[in-house]
Amino acid sequence: MERRLECAGRELDLARPQVMGILNVTPDSFSDGGVFFARDAALGRAREMHRAGATIIDVGGESTRPGAAPVELQQELDRVIPVIEALRGELPAVISVDTSKPEVMREAVRAGAGMINDVYALRRPGALEAAAAAGVPVCLMHMQGEPRTMQQRPCYRNVVEEVGRFLRERIESCRAAGIAPGQLLIDPGFGFGKSLQHNLQLLQGLPRLADMGYPVLVGLSRKSMLGALLGERPVDGRLYGGLAAATLAVWLGASIVRVHDVGPVVDALKITAALQQVQPAE
Repeated sequence: MERRLECAGRELDLARPQVMGILNVTPDSFSDGGVFFARDAALGRAREMHRAGATIIDVGGESTRPGAAPVELQQELDRVIPVIEALRGELPAVISVDTSKPEVMREAVRAGAGMINDVYALRRPGALEAAAAAGVPVCLMHMQGEPRTMQQRPCYRNVVEEVGRFLRERIESCRAAGIAPGQLLIDPGFGFGKSLQHNLQLLQGLPRLADMGYPVLVGLSRKSMLGALLGERPVDGRLYGGLAAATLAVWLGASIVRVHDVGPVVDALKITAALQQVQPAE
């Protein structure tokens, strides 16, 4: 597997786990909707996450929480492009754009984004072509259904096999469109059309997805599966469960973790990385 990603002139070394900080420039995201909606608040949050150790800042202007309503194109552009332009000029971190719209992909990369993070895995009309032309790494995520309905009745015969098959099909589509294999990442899509049991099976089966040969990105931070496992803990009480989930995910093969609580996760993953790299005793 390629251990380095070139992201519009900025490099990610995947020989060690990397942390992607979540920057939701939205009024309705499940965890922090409205908190960083204003431009200055968003930039301040990005600086804070970078100081805490995030090497990627993932900027999103449309919520993908269960039941979320779609956002108009111009509204999404107005939310994310000024933030990306400012961050590109100020921080050395890789700037990722969390979008499924081809127009937003194009404009975000022009503004300085070095990665595309798409929950629809480039399935929307024009997205595949836009990503291929952009020439930056792309993360392909699995989702059963769409955000408005995905959690109503998720159903699988074997969730690990089906998620893996979907991701392989999307990889082949990307390669046929001219996207180099070394520019692709995969995300099993925890919480996107999955029950608690499906999420646990996916986490347990993460090594099988990592064996596909592409860097794995996981997003478990503050999600409802953690709340359920912790006795219906509210969003702001899921930090410790999230630390355990991030650590387990990296141990099981993830290269990048997408999180809200950057500092604590960075500390936890330093321990995990040290154990991964230590030479066995003779």
